[in-house]
Amino acid sequence: MLFKRNKQGETERGLPYFSRPFNKAQKLIILTMMLVGLGINTAFANEEENKGLLTIFHIYSKGEYVGVISDQEKLEELKEEELQKAASEFENLPLTIGTELSVIPERVFTAETDDKIVLEKLHGMLSVEAEAIGVSIDGELEFFVNDMETYNEVIRKMKLQFITEKELTKFEARTASIEPIPPLKEGETRIENILISDEILAVPGKTSPEKVRNAEDALVFLNKGNLEEKRYVVSSGDDLGSIATAYNMTMANLLELNPTLTADTVINTGEELTVTAMKPYVEVEVHYEAKKKKKIKYTTITKKDSSLFKGEENVMHQGSNGEKIVTELIREQNGQAIGKSVTEEKVIAEAVNEVTVVGTKVVPSRGSGTFMWPASGGYVSSQMGTRWGRTHQGIDIARPSSHDILAADNGVVTATGWHSTYGNRVVITHNNGYETLYAHLSSIDISMGQTVPQGTKIGVMGSTGRSTGVHLHFEVLKNGSNINPMSVLK
Repeated sequence: MLFKRNKQGETERGLPYFSRPFNKAQKLIILTMMLVGLGINTAFANEEENKGLLTIFHIYSKGEYVGVISDQEKLEELKEEELQKAASEFENLPLTIGTELSVIPERVFTAETDDKIVLEKLHGMLSVEAEAIGVSIDGELEFFVNDMETYNEVIRKMKLQFITEKELTKFEARTASIEPIPPLKEGETRIENILISDEILAVPGKTSPEKVRNAEDALVFLNKGNLEEKRYVVSSGDDLGSIATAYNMTMANLLELNPTLTADTVINTGEELTVTAMKPYVEVEVHYEAKKKKKIKYTTITKKDSSLFKGEENVMHQGSNGEKIVTELIREQNGQAIGKSVTEEKVIAEAVNEVTVVGTKVVPSRGSGTFMWPASGGYVSSQMGTRWGRTHQGIDIARPSSHDILAADNGVVTATGWHSTYGNRVVITHNNGYETLYAHLSSIDISMGQTVPQGTKIGVMGSTGRSTGVHLHFEVLKNGSNINPMSVLK
């Protein structure tokens, strides 16, 4: 109890010091002292409690209990041992332990563990995985490669199967440049685009190291592809056995795909069969743009002329080709052309059409009855009649100004070719009871069955057969009997 005097000098009884109200600072000091004292007591109590406790480690894999070990470091050593062993076989691959493990520590008074058995069990369970790049095609993960560098190498090698290194390098440089693409020059061809037909993606992931392919193996896999059914049209000489062999199928496979057939079925040209063939997983489509000069072919315009015989034609105006500069887009898939289209065309010279006149006048096959001289001038070197003890059935014409032999009248050719006496000879029937024969020709210009108008060149004068010199032997027959040609010639 405390006492103090008041202003009047009287003595008063006061409260104890700690019973008085505290300010905020005093309260904070007192609280801190109490908490420190409590912490010291708790630590002392925990230390006393943990005396004699051991830590053990429970191992789980995917929620399944594996066992308990006394030293977690032994598990880490086992993991490292497995990784080192795999690393010696699979160099340059980032490796990890693929087995999912959970380690839960526990403090116990007595450690009942068998590290050897548990570690041996873990040794059989641990798997090593490689961190690699998965290759996905149309959403399906097909295989893995080492890294993005290998993936890009595979894609590049795919393209280089169908274009040259130089072409690809130029294309890559052009597409990477920020400069505008220069206009295509005349006579120039360049790659406009390179497409992969299927969606192929690089997907980071993990897999067994044995399943990681190098660039060469990956390319072989992509090219080989998978089996797909297709239609085959039977060609001449095909049989079921040869078709099965050509597509690496057994006869049983072929018959299974074509249930209406048996091994003895005879197949016919044009029939369609179902076969299986390997189709590459991906196809490379290359688009080329080409600029070249092309001809514009002239058109021939035909006009009819009734004054010319049928079969005769004359060129009134000679045609000439034009020229144009054409830019084309050419598409190839796996090296095979699949399409072409014109993207730009500029005419630099128009084509000039050709005008041709053709005759429509029908060639008469019936003779007029008036015979023209069958040669170009000349004279009669031998008359019809008896000669050297024999009858000379016609006249001989020699020394003409030209060796052309002409049809004496309209008619149809009924005989041409070699004769033992006449040599090369032509016979024309005039369909009015008359026939004419032209012999000893060096060459013949008409053919059997041809209708010839009067004056048509039928051959060239010669000395074939039984002949003593270059001349024309000419005969005229009426109703099958020889008459003197001089009686009808103009």
